[in-house]
Amino acid sequence: MRLGGRLAAAIEVIDDIERGPRPVADAMKDWGLSHRFAGAGDRAAIGNIVYDALRRKRSSAWLLDADTPRALAFGALLGQADASPAQLNAELEGDRFAPAMLDDTELSTIARQREIVPPDAVRADCSDWCAPLLQEAYGEAWVDEARAMAERPPLDLRVNTLKADEGRVLAELEGTGAVPTALARHGLRIPPIAGLGRHPNVQAEAAFQNGWFEVQDEGSQIAADLAGATPAMQVLDYCAGAGGKTLALAAAMENHGQIFAHDAEKQRLKPIFERLQRAGVRNAQVVSRVGELEKHKEQFDLVVVDAPCTGSGTWRRRPDAKWRLSERQLEVRRAEQSDILDKTSAFVKPGGMLAYITCSIFEAENFGQIDAFLQRTPGWAPVDHVALWNGRFPHAAGRARVDFNRGIRLSPLLTGTDGFYFAGLRRQ
Repeated sequence: MRLGGRLAAAIEVIDDIERGPRPVADAMKDWGLSHRFAGAGDRAAIGNIVYDALRRKRSSAWLLDADTPRALAFGALLGQADASPAQLNAELEGDRFAPAMLDDTELSTIARQREIVPPDAVRADCSDWCAPLLQEAYGEAWVDEARAMAERPPLDLRVNTLKADEGRVLAELEGTGAVPTALARHGLRIPPIAGLGRHPNVQAEAAFQNGWFEVQDEGSQIAADLAGATPAMQVLDYCAGAGGKTLALAAAMENHGQIFAHDAEKQRLKPIFERLQRAGVRNAQVVSRVGELEKHKEQFDLVVVDAPCTGSGTWRRRPDAKWRLSERQLEVRRAEQSDILDKTSAFVKPGGMLAYITCSIFEAENFGQIDAFLQRTPGWAPVDHVALWNGRFPHAAGRARVDFNRGIRLSPLLTGTDGFYFAGLRRQ
């Protein structure tokens, strides 16, 4: 397919998403099933346009002064470096599968809008109700931070030190562009997709099938490292989900000690069994019923809570979620987080630590939850987060927002990761 056909397909997919609304992954899958003639390269290129259109939905709509699927798709292409309307029209000319070229009205609109400084929320590519939350989180840097969350993400991997080392995995991934991550000790990074290309299918590699590495954002790796699991510990991963942090904890513990992996929604645990086997993890057991944990109250050295949250820190990877999110959903998540903190604190033994993690950037889900928990729960104290960060990542001063008592925040702009929050609480 030429660019015109790919652009027309992207407009079709965006229309499907907007009419739903439905997750972008589902819409892309359905389009592929109904257009089997499209090759992997075509589907990747269409996906790039669609995802970019959703990442930069407001700025694309601003550029063409319209929020139609056509405007969003064209805006996504025009948002790329050095892209010009004239060049885009030249590529579409003569392509019978292409949408109509930009007309004179659209061209004059683009020229006019490019001469105007957009409102902050447009430059930040966020909804109006989220703008104050971003300002609260990042202060004067909020627009730049939000813009970083509208960029394409890299593909991050974690070397499974139970089976391999960095050198072996890099040798197996030669040609993919993989390099060591800047902060995570066992991380590798493949740069963001350029143009209409695609990331290599690393999960098809023999090294992946043999359990040498896992796909995991560097921020998630850092959060697991900050938890400080060691070989002798008894650990509870309370919101284990598909098991990404369970695997990282098991590697840090060198397959010693014991990890209980639990999730309130059993369906989320489904992938964990295969992943544990592939990674060679022998010190983890999956506990699907919370009742089975009751006998272990006050017995864990470390309880890790990767709490359910708005996922606002992952907008680079799940841009459709940015526009589906509502104030009501934020309030629901806050209530869930508060309840989980109260429940999980009962499992930490005296002197043990509760590690609270979210992939949210909103203070209400982060600092706010920790402040409220400490106010209503006697016998707990925050760890020294400055010392924790400097001890784990001595080469990374200034690469995270660290508050002595309230926690550590990672972000795409400052840390080069998804948005994550980590707080460590010690039971006295």
